[in-house]
Amino acid sequence: MKKKENFYLSSKKRVGAFNQPLTFFLFICLIFSVTGVRLFWMQVINGSYYKKLSEENRIKLIANPPIRGRLLDRNGTVLADNKLVYSLSVQPRLLTNSEWIYLRKSLADLLNVSTDQLEIAFNRKDSLSPYKKVLLTDLSAQQVIRFTEKENNLFGAQIDIGLVRNYPYRSLAAHTLGYTQLITQNEFSKLSERGYKLIDRIGRKGIEAAFESELRGKWGGEMLEIDSMGTVQRSLGLKIPKAGKDIKLTLDLDLQLTAERVLSDKAAGAIVAIDPRTGAIRAIASKPTFDLNFFSQPFTNSQYNNLFLSPNLPLLSRAFNAYDPGSTWKPVTAIAGMESGKFPASKKLNTVPCITYGSHCFPEYNKRGFGLIGYEDAFRVSSNTFFYQIGVGVGSKALYDAAIKLGFDNYTGIETLIDENKGLVGNEEWANKGRGWGNPGETPWIVEDMASASIGQSVVLVTPLQLARAYAVFANGGYLITPHLVDGNKNWRSKKYFQKVDIKDTTLDTIRRGLRKVVTNGTAMEINTDTSFSPSVAGKTGTAEDSSGGADHAWFVGFAPYEYGEIVVVAFAQNTPGGGSIHALPMAKEIFKTWYDLKSNLQLNDDKNEL
Repeated sequence: MKKKENFYLSSKKRVGAFNQPLTFFLFICLIFSVTGVRLFWMQVINGSYYKKLSEENRIKLIANPPIRGRLLDRNGTVLADNKLVYSLSVQPRLLTNSEWIYLRKSLADLLNVSTDQLEIAFNRKDSLSPYKKVLLTDLSAQQVIRFTEKENNLFGAQIDIGLVRNYPYRSLAAHTLGYTQLITQNEFSKLSERGYKLIDRIGRKGIEAAFESELRGKWGGEMLEIDSMGTVQRSLGLKIPKAGKDIKLTLDLDLQLTAERVLSDKAAGAIVAIDPRTGAIRAIASKPTFDLNFFSQPFTNSQYNNLFLSPNLPLLSRAFNAYDPGSTWKPVTAIAGMESGKFPASKKLNTVPCITYGSHCFPEYNKRGFGLIGYEDAFRVSSNTFFYQIGVGVGSKALYDAAIKLGFDNYTGIETLIDENKGLVGNEEWANKGRGWGNPGETPWIVEDMASASIGQSVVLVTPLQLARAYAVFANGGYLITPHLVDGNKNWRSKKYFQKVDIKDTTLDTIRRGLRKVVTNGTAMEINTDTSFSPSVAGKTGTAEDSSGGADHAWFVGFAPYEYGEIVVVAFAQNTPGGGSIHALPMAKEIFKTWYDLKSNLQLNDDKNEL
């Protein structure tokens, strides 16, 4: 019985062995079937996809960024260029806590920095990347050499090389030059179609933004064939990156430096210097300002907020922002009076201590009046009651029409239009529509509005740049210019950019003579006390109440030479009580002096060359 059982078992095993080739065959068939289906799926159905992956494993693309174009002043001095920088970074995910402590100590000793400094940077929560922590920026050559020598012992740390925007003069013309920043993820979805990469920087403000397409250049790169070990086999193609175009500005560095200097003791203000013959801006400055290089280095959210949320508004260009112009507005009222025919150039009016309009008595600033005077003397002494009578007499439409002729209540056409305020010239139509904040019909135009508008108060707001453009009309013989920062290849004297203003010669001549009297024996006589320069200057002082509730503004606008202007200067001190003669005039005087010195030196060099 036992033998049978054994035989049975033995026979059973032998029978299973006989079946193994069949099982193996079926197994092999199954494998080949699955493999065949897989290969069919990979090669036929998704062949193009896997071909691409294969190519990517075989081909490597090395991208080469372009060099951004430089910004130059009119004489070729570099105002913005690019700087090669070395930065130290670590990858936290590669380091344990104990490894970081060791690395931190090693880096501190090697680079001569404190461990606390490295620790703060390492723990910064608002780092731009969660995978990389930038510990130090703008490393010195000595620091880079020291790191390189010990690099093998500094696992987790690396030196990164890059180009950043560099502004040699830091805050000079900051609002005009503008700055660059890394593009955002949202921007990239649109900009990628134009050749931008996620690591690209883009112009945000000023010239950097306005001329982005010319400054940025084009990416290049090299396509390399590599083997399975990553070794380069050959180059399959090379595209040289195209550098961005240099932009030469109309700014004059010497004049710009003077503008920045004269603003240095003011809490806030602006300077504009412009050539009335072409519209070329020679200097434009704003205070407070900021260091443009801030945007070329890593910064925290708190540092960013300190700049952007500062109550002093350092990012606001005062040259492009609108303020009450005060008495610098009086030439507009004069144009309205003379061009309307109601108050011709020969007209004289009796000035008094105070004139009542509506429920308010509008005073003469000297509290006495100046007696019977005409336009020229009204400018000279800056009579308020003279111009009240003119403005109220002609009405809001005539005043508005005169303002439009001089380019007010409109953009100037400057390239950095995105930064410019349009200003305001209030009139009856504007008031009836709600004054920009009320409902139509609820805020009608009243005679008090007209009186205020006559002397540039309350319902009138202009920018320093607009004011410079308007006074250029008086300087160049009656043409409205287009302010610009880049000459390019445009004819700035063509009708498109240099437009004849529709005012009578008698009107223009009367205003010009009045502005000259302001300087010779009027409110701006102080400019004549400096005998170091001799150009004949004409202009107007202004003290303006701040309609937003702050302290008075101080203004001076003038041009030189009087005979036919070559330079117009606007000096503005925001919320600086004391008057235009006290605070704005001295600033303008320094600009005129620098301009005259530059002109004299240029003439001297020309004379030497002729010899």
